[in-house]
Amino acid sequence: METDRPETASSRITGKLSSACYLLYAAGCLFTGILSLRDLLLGYSWYISLPLSGVLTLSFRGGGLSAYFVIILSLLGFCVSVYSAGYARHSRSPWPALLLYGIFVSSMCAVFYSANIPAFLISWETMSLSSYFLVVSDAKNIEASRAGLLYGVMTHIGTAFIIAAFMVMFFATGSLEFSAIRAGLGSAGELRSVIFVLALIGFGTKAGVIPLHTWLPKAHPAAPSNVSALMSGIMIKSGIYGIILVSFDILGAGAGQPAAPLWWGVAALSAGAVSSVMGIMHALMERDIKRLLAYSSVENVGIILLGIGASMIFSFNNLPVFAGLALAAALYHVFNHAIFKGLLFMGAGSAVHATGTKNMEEMGGLVKRMPWTGLFFLIGSVAICALPPFNGFMSEWLTFQSLIVGIKTAAVLTKTFMLLSGAALALTGALAASSFVKAFGISFLGVSRSGKAAGAKESPFSMLAGMGVLSVFCLLAGIFPGYMLRLISDISLPALGGLLQFAPNGFVVSGVSSSGVLPMAVLGTMLAGAAFVFIFPLVAGGRKKSICADPWDCGIRRLTPRMQYTATAFTHPLRRIFKKIYKPRKEVRIEYIVKPFFTREIEYRSEITPLAETYFYRPLTRALHDIAHFARRLQSGNLQLYLGYILGTLVVLLVVWG
Repeated sequence: METDRPETASSRITGKLSSACYLLYAAGCLFTGILSLRDLLLGYSWYISLPLSGVLTLSFRGGGLSAYFVIILSLLGFCVSVYSAGYARHSRSPWPALLLYGIFVSSMCAVFYSANIPAFLISWETMSLSSYFLVVSDAKNIEASRAGLLYGVMTHIGTAFIIAAFMVMFFATGSLEFSAIRAGLGSAGELRSVIFVLALIGFGTKAGVIPLHTWLPKAHPAAPSNVSALMSGIMIKSGIYGIILVSFDILGAGAGQPAAPLWWGVAALSAGAVSSVMGIMHALMERDIKRLLAYSSVENVGIILLGIGASMIFSFNNLPVFAGLALAAALYHVFNHAIFKGLLFMGAGSAVHATGTKNMEEMGGLVKRMPWTGLFFLIGSVAICALPPFNGFMSEWLTFQSLIVGIKTAAVLTKTFMLLSGAALALTGALAASSFVKAFGISFLGVSRSGKAAGAKESPFSMLAGMGVLSVFCLLAGIFPGYMLRLISDISLPALGGLLQFAPNGFVVSGVSSSGVLPMAVLGTMLAGAAFVFIFPLVAGGRKKSICADPWDCGIRRLTPRMQYTATAFTHPLRRIFKKIYKPRKEVRIEYIVKPFFTREIEYRSEITPLAETYFYRPLTRALHDIAHFARRLQSGNLQLYLGYILGTLVVLLVVWG
C-alpha cells in the first residue's frame, strides 16, 4: 500500500536528502541522453574494453541502435527521477530503494551499450536482480513477495534461453564479440534458426510476450509506481532490444548475410497478434488500475512485434522499402509506448498515493481534487488509444500501413497472415479505447466512491513536473513524427539503411508517403473544431447569464456512489460477447431478511479464467511436481543403492560412448 507516514524532523531531513539524490539521478539521465542523441545524429561511435582477466573482457559500444534505446531510457529516467523526488519523500526506508534504483537504471544503460556476451549477461543479470529487489521492497506485503518470486523464476528461465543462444553463437564462431559473431554467422546454416528461437523465447520472456507474460501483471502492480513506470516503460523494451539485436543486427539480412527465413517473420507476427489482442482483452476486465496498465503493456509489446515480424517477411520477399517502413514503425512505437506508459503509471501512482488503493471501484471523482493528475492521465489515455494528434496514433498508423501493404508479398498464406494481423491491430485499438475510457472514467470522473477518494489531495510539484514533461512529449511526438523518423533513420541496421527521408511534419520512406495523413493538418482541424464548439453558442445564443445547477436526478435528494457505473458493469457486455475466450465464473450470495422477498445484502463476484495459467502453467507445474515426487523416492538413504546408481550410470556411458 502506497501511503504516507507521520512526519518527524529526522524523516523530513531524510526525505529531502532522498529527493536530492533522485534529482541527481535525473541530471545524470539528462546528460547521458544528450550524449547519446549527439552520437546518433552525428554518427559517432565509441568503444570501451575493460579486461577482467587474461581471456575475459567487458566491451561496450555506443551509437546506432544502442544510442536510440539509451535516449528513450534517459528521457523516461529523467522524468521518473523528477517524479520520484516527490513520490519517495515519505518512504519508510528510502536508502535501499534509492541505491537499487540507481543500479537498476545504470544496468539498463549497460545492457543497451554492451558489445560482447560477458558484458551483456552481467548487465542483464544486474538489471533483473535489482528490479527483483525493488518489486519485493515492501517486506510486509505478501502479494509483493509472491509476485517477486514469480518474476525471479520467469526472468531466470528467460536468461537460461538467452545464455543458450549466446553459447550456440560462441561455438559457431569462437568469439564473444558481437561484431565478430555477426561476421561469422553468415554461413552458419540451420544454427541461425536455433539461435533465433532461443533468443525469441528468452527475450520474449522479459518483454512479456504471451504466454511468457505471467510475471508482468503481478510484478508491475506490486512494485512502487515509480519503478513500475521504468519496468513497463523501458525494462521490458530490453527484451525488444534483444530481439532486434539478434534478429536484425547479428542474424539479419544485409551486409552480406543471407535473408531471414520466412517462418521467422510469421512466428514474430503471430506472437505479436496474439499478445496484442489477448493482452488488451485481459486489461479490459481488470479493476486494479496498475494491473490494467500492466496487461496493456503486453498489448503494446505485441504491436511492436507486429512491426518486427512484418519487416522480416518483407525482407524475405525482397521488399526493402516496406521492410524499412515496418521496422521504423516498431522502433517508433518503442519510443511512444515508453512515453505514454510511463506517464500512465506515474498518474496511477499519484492516484494510489492519494487514495491508498489500487482498486478503481474505490476511487472516483479524483479529477475534482487532483485536476493536474487527471489531465495528465487523460493525455496518456488518449495517446495509448492511438487518437490524433498524440504520439500513439502515428506509430500504430505506420504499423497498420505496413501490414496492409502485405498484399504485395508473393505467397497467399503470407498475405493472409499480414491481413489477419492488421485486423487484430484494428480490434486491439477498439478494445484499448474501451479499456482506457473505463480506467479514466471510473477512477477520475463521477463522485467519490470512498472516503479516501473524497479526501484525496493533488500530488507535489515534482510529481506533476515529471508527468508534465512526458505529456508534452506525447503531443510533440505526434505532431512532428518526421523528427522521430529522422532519428530512427540514423540507426545503422541493414533493414533501415538509406530508406527513411526526413520531413518535419510528415515522412517519406523511399517514395512511400504517409497517405496524406499530415499531423499538423489533423491538429489544425481539431483546434478549429474545438474553437467552433466554444464560439458558436456565444454567437448563436448571445450573451446570457449562466445558471449552474445539479444534474437531474430523478427526484432523488442526492446522487450516491452506488448509482454510478462500476468497472465490472462497464465491461459486462464485452465479457458476454467474448465469453468463449474469457470463460467467466460468477458467484452470487444473497442474505435475506425475509426470504424470498426482502434482501439484506447481495454479493456478486465474477472472475475470468486466465488461459495461460490454466491450460499451460498449471499442467506444467503439476508435471514438475510429479517428477520431483518420483525423484524423491530415489533418495532412499541406502548406500548400496547409491553405488548401484553409479554403476548403472557408468554402464550407460560406456555403451553410449563405445
